[in-house]
Amino acid sequence: MKPGRISIVGAGPGDPELITVKAMRRIQDADIVLYDRLVSDELLEYAKPEARLIYCGKSPGSHSMTQREIEQTLIHHACLGRNVVRLKGGDPLVFGRGGEEVLAAAEAGVPWEVVPGITSAVGAAAAAGIPLTHRGIAASFAVVTGSRSSDAEEPVDWKRLADGVDTIAIYMGVGQLPRIQAELLRHGKQPSTPAALIENGTTARQRTVTGTLENIGQLAASLKIGNPAMIIIGEVVAVRERLASLEAAAKSMIG
Repeated sequence: MKPGRISIVGAGPGDPELITVKAMRRIQDADIVLYDRLVSDELLEYAKPEARLIYCGKSPGSHSMTQREIEQTLIHHACLGRNVVRLKGGDPLVFGRGGEEVLAAAEAGVPWEVVPGITSAVGAAAAAGIPLTHRGIAASFAVVTGSRSSDAEEPVDWKRLADGVDTIAIYMGVGQLPRIQAELLRHGKQPSTPAALIENGTTARQRTVTGTLENIGQLAASLKIGNPAMIIIGEVVAVRERLASLEAAAKSMIG
């Protein structure tokens, strides 16, 4: 039997309209769709009626399927000649474990492809009016996972990030925010550095909170910011404030 194909597909940062044309075509052509917790229900409606939808989402402390089970399921269905889509929020190769699934498919001799998606750092920051780079302010940015902030085998090198990168975009970091603040401050990042929290970025439920590296943790706690949320730290956050003041001035002139 000719094997099917495994497509590792990025669903984008939340807004279903931000998915790529190629990703949409793969969903429509799929016999099997394994989808994550952050994938929009609206995107699943594009699957053909006979397609089988399998939830394999993960949340802190709760996994519906292990990574190994996900990989085995992908390979099993592909070996039966089915077109299989592994649908992930954001981009599948940015903290999405897509690389592990590609390796598993390749080791099993199953045809595979990766369909990129807009990663959450880019999408959420843009939706919040925060450029990750900006002429005269920031010429570099780094993406990092906050989930490695505690008891990790490969801890984040906060010193290098604190003094070597203009903008830091942190995934999965709300629960570790006090530790992240302490590490960046300890390694020389200024307490007054602008910071932002973007909850449910690009969606109708988006909530953006701005402050400084010194107080962003308190703001997150007091406003009960939860996952999914991006943390952006750097002078570029001030661009959002500038945009807000310009918009307010324009409204007052019209009024």
